[in-house]
Amino acid sequence: MFSNVIILISFLALHCAADLCNWTGSGFAAGVDSRIVLQVRLRCTEGSVRWVYPGQALRVVLEPNLSSARRSTICIKPYPSFGGTSVFIERTGELELLVTEGGRPERQVFCFRADGPHRPAIYLQASPQSDQPWSRRTMGFRYELVSIKNAAPMGTGVLQTSCRPCSDTELLMAICNSDFVVRGHINNVSHDSQRQTSLVEVSATRVYWQRSGVFEQQVNPALSSRLSQSWHGHIHTLMQCHVKPGAGEFLFTGSEHFGEAWLGCAPRYKDFLSVYYKARTEHRNSCDFPPD
Repeated sequence: MFSNVIILISFLALHCAADLCNWTGSGFAAGVDSRIVLQVRLRCTEGSVRWVYPGQALRVVLEPNLSSARRSTICIKPYPSFGGTSVFIERTGELELLVTEGGRPERQVFCFRADGPHRPAIYLQASPQSDQPWSRRTMGFRYELVSIKNAAPMGTGVLQTSCRPCSDTELLMAICNSDFVVRGHINNVSHDSQRQTSLVEVSATRVYWQRSGVFEQQVNPALSSRLSQSWHGHIHTLMQCHVKPGAGEFLFTGSEHFGEAWLGCAPRYKDFLSVYYKARTEHRNSCDFPPD
């Protein structure tokens, strides 16, 4: 299979127009000339690729303009209709198999290192459809470039984080660098045995900041204006961390990937305040935090 992919690359390539972040196109051109490899270049730190009527091969090169060298890991999340495609990572002319044809990767996230002098390319090879060669199929994936230090333990567990409590230094950095910082309570915890993850339902009394709309505001008109504002959202974590519902107020921090919140440091709020006030007295805070 690897030799067939290299042969396709060595023949004829068709460059495709795309915006900076996303690409949608079809594989009809490959039906005219089997030597064609569709090529796409994207320049954002996150976006999507949608391949309609996939045929032969598609090569996607990610060339983002990075402001920080910390973002040296690429993660892709295939769409549910991804079956029938093999995915390779191309590095300096060598191909590494990432997803095998016939697998079921739709609930997984695959991550790989992206550092080095050459940008890696994501190479998709579509399997032929013997019954209906050009039946309407759409396959593709979403991608993100993430920091290894802040990456969440997603899907395959390629990027793992421990379940140990954060140190005081890690906690003080988390309130500065996290994609979300939320104060609230744990309402419920459900588990996904297939993904080996847990979903933590959080009722938040205050959202200090969030990168996107993971936590949504809810209004209860029966209460006063101050008490009527509450927030609700879900945070993912590893099942092995054994998160359980219970009393107490927590400060939740973490990262967001593919529209999902992943848990980082989550101390009890009173314990966080003790650490924060001590660090502020000793002038060790990396950023200001608005405690009530």
